Amino acid sequence: MNKIEHIGIAVKSLETSNSLFSKLLGVPSYKTEIVESEGVKTSFFKVGTNKIELLEATNAESPIAKFINKKGEGVHHIAFDVDDLEKEVKRLTAEGFVVLNEKPKKGADNKRVVFLHPKSTNGVLIELCEEIRLKE
Repeated sequence: MNKIEHIGIAVKSLETSNSLFSKLLGVPSYKTEIVESEGVKTSFFKVGTNKIELLEATNAESPIAKFINKKGEGVHHIAFDVDDLEKEVKRLTAEGFVVLNEKPKKGADNKRVVFLHPKSTNGVLIELCEEIRLKE
């Protein structure tokens, strides 16, 4: 794992939270995006080399809606940047971590992603991210 790619925060309203985080961080959101497969609308902030991803559910069945109903707004996941997603999944599976989606899926911010089950990571949802590169 190269670095923390971003910290994901579940929010009820991107409009309200974008305003709050813009004031808090002193910068505007640089990108919003809908990820249909996850039922989520995202907004990204960058401060230095660090990124924050705000996540708002787009439907009542999305993982973010379920998270907020159970736990309220707050930190949802920590994402780590990796060079080779398949290799990292294989390594972590061999180490005993439980993978939620063994086949990488398209995530926000031009990433392919895989999630690790919180039961195998001390209660923290971990996202592994790999930049989608254009084929040469």
